Amino acid sequence: MAYVSVPKDLTRVKSKVLFNLTKRQLLCFGAALLVGVPLFFLLRDSTGTSTAALVMILAMLPGFLLALYEKHGQPLEVIAGQMIQTLFIRPKERPYQTNNLYAALMRQNLMEQEVKAIVQNGKAAKRKKKADTR
Repeated sequence: MAYVSVPKDLTRVKSKVLFNLTKRQLLCFGAALLVGVPLFFLLRDSTGTSTAALVMILAMLPGFLLALYEKHGQPLEVIAGQMIQTLFIRPKERPYQTNNLYAALMRQNLMEQEVKAIVQNGKAAKRKKKADTR
């Protein structure tokens, strides 16, 4: 009797569309074929068959990598985007900062005192101006 192994985590199982390939794999392989095959036939006469085949393989390799490579459930373009952000976009040094509630209350109190002083100075200036005009 034949036994079939069933994975315990069914969220990792992907539905296959054609030739036991997922939609993503079919699209990436199709795009690689659309790039590689015409390139082979264009280069075959001028450079030779082996060189044209090597160029075709190199041209199709990114499509194959995008279709097949996956790490921790993330495809290659997501991993590449995260690496680019880490290496080039985000700052290299990230200083440790805390949100100190006590310091925030102290700053708020200081600002309230400054506003109170400004308002009192404004009232005193108005009284002085009123007294000068009389």
